[in-house]
Amino acid sequence: MYADAFGIRPVLREMARELAGHGYYVLVPNFFYRHGPTPVVELPAHIGEEVRPGVIAQLMPLIEAHTDERVLSDADAYLRFLTNQPEVSAGPVAVTGYCIGGLLAMRTAAARPDQVAAVAGFHGPVGADGPDSLRRLLSTLTGQVHLGHAETDMTPEALDELNQALDAAGVDYTSEIYPGTIHGFTMSDTDAFNPSALQHHWDRLLPLLDRTLASA
Repeated sequence: MYADAFGIRPVLREMARELAGHGYYVLVPNFFYRHGPTPVVELPAHIGEEVRPGVIAQLMPLIEAHTDERVLSDADAYLRFLTNQPEVSAGPVAVTGYCIGGLLAMRTAAARPDQVAAVAGFHGPVGADGPDSLRRLLSTLTGQVHLGHAETDMTPEALDELNQALDAAGVDYTSEIYPGTIHGFTMSDTDAFNPSALQHHWDRLLPLLDRTLASA
């Protein structure tokens, strides 16, 4: 479970516990670990719109420093850790992510198609780097995919283009705009939080994991 850019905090721990309660071993990495322990920047208990720009400004240099090389070497380390845990069943894994974590999840799945059977991204910037980058990302993806987009992040026209790229790559996917949502809708410690959209996210994520990991 890749966090959003704000990183590991109570809401992420709560979501990880929810997922673990369904029988899954859940790893939530601090992917900014090179810059210190989590949280890498000071976060208020509620990340409201009045403080969000300042927090994002602090995080942008960390996001920009998180190169593709770092993403993939870290993904290998996370997968090695998971597969070496005695509580973890043999077989494939699933990767999910939020905001920038959604892109990290997709990159992990594309880089390790032999291990990743399912990937889900929510309000993430998948496809934001342009069609060529998207085609490269999708070219090696073999797992089942669910993408849940915020209404403010994705126009219907952009969704059609993304879904056409998924179709062209032969990906087994669902990809949809969650109605009435803004970026960050799964996170209960932000102004973007939408309880019904969070439930919709679980209604999409849990069946995906059940289909792809239940036999593992």
